[in-house]
Amino acid sequence: MSVSSSDCSACAERPLLGRRVALIHPAWHSCGTYRVVLGQIAAYRALGAEVFPIAVSSDPGFVPNRNWIWKAFNQATPELDDGPRYYGGAPISAVFSPRFLRDVLWPYVHGDQAVVRLGMAEQTRLSPRLDEATFDLVHCNHFFLMPIARRLSRGTAPILLDTHDLQARQFALINETKPWLSPRATFESMLAQELEAMRGADLLLHLNAQEAEDFHALLPEKAHALLYPAVPEAPTGPGGPDIILVASNNTANVESVIWFLREVAPATQGVVVKIVGNVDAVVRSKAPEQYAAYKDWFMGRVDDPSAVYANARIALLPTISGTGLSIKSVEALSSGLPLIATRQAMRGMDEEALRLPGVVIADSALEFAQALSRAAANAPLDESARRASSARRYYESRFSLAAYKASLRVLTGALISAGGENRR
Repeated sequence: MSVSSSDCSACAERPLLGRRVALIHPAWHSCGTYRVVLGQIAAYRALGAEVFPIAVSSDPGFVPNRNWIWKAFNQATPELDDGPRYYGGAPISAVFSPRFLRDVLWPYVHGDQAVVRLGMAEQTRLSPRLDEATFDLVHCNHFFLMPIARRLSRGTAPILLDTHDLQARQFALINETKPWLSPRATFESMLAQELEAMRGADLLLHLNAQEAEDFHALLPEKAHALLYPAVPEAPTGPGGPDIILVASNNTANVESVIWFLREVAPATQGVVVKIVGNVDAVVRSKAPEQYAAYKDWFMGRVDDPSAVYANARIALLPTISGTGLSIKSVEALSSGLPLIATRQAMRGMDEEALRLPGVVIADSALEFAQALSRAAANAPLDESARRASSARRYYESRFSLAAYKASLRVLTGALISAGGENRR
């Protein structure tokens, strides 16, 4: 039987045609991880794979087939409606078993964030169709979902793990504000659990250069790859009057918004900023004076984040804390808008990101305020200028779906061909 040149071309463009990929991710939305997951799904489908996105909740009771309990997540993630949805979660009964109480909940009340996440994953029930499914590749996001990845691998499918920063470091930061029992769980003990879980993967993917360097040193025996995520692009127009600051509800965003309102905003007379995202309630609680002064600036969560960039003329990234790659910074770059950012906002990127025309780096409050006042007086860019901007080209070369797909194609091809034979 002969194969036509068009068939060969199709095979070359879609090398994973006929392959089945289990893509495991936390049941999160309105955050950077969710945007990364959307890019992964799009890339695998573009390569021809059948993708099984599996949203896993860390809250007890979120088992599959309880449609009402997943309603809020489903409504917040309409992008996942393009294909079948799959779910995972631990039943409430599992949480109250004597073993779970002793081995998981007791360490957790001492601040062991790693053990509770791994413990919940161990007890997770999956959508029934997954019980008998076999996969050619398992792509897992975050070390604490590795128990599910190993289950779906069936001991044969290779496992690719996206590390998403060094999580023990995040856990240690979270614990600083929590009233845990003594003795408190240490960074070292949580890191040990993180590394042990990661050893079950065939390939470790890292979202930024610093993360890759850290994990290379910690797990030199494993295979590693630096792969910037595919971040869905923001619109480059048609443009509008808005100066925007996008911020979801996490600790780094809250601190950054408060810093901006307290230190920067008072020095920018006549400038109005739209603060978009579900950061508003926490800012109101932690900085009531600043919230009251600028409450009209807060837009809350919006159903269509892309429209925020489409109708803007300047994007602000007043980031003062956080680790790992900032996904919202990548989204802002993709919009082609003039940006005012701190160096912290551009973390995880190479030095070129700090020298891009149209991106002003301002680390002090005064510098930031002055840069904003100058930018607000400039004429807005039109859609063609935004699409041709240096920021947009930087995004396309590193964080676009095309760039991610090209790298993922090489990595997954080698991994599937090897069949997980190098797993340790």
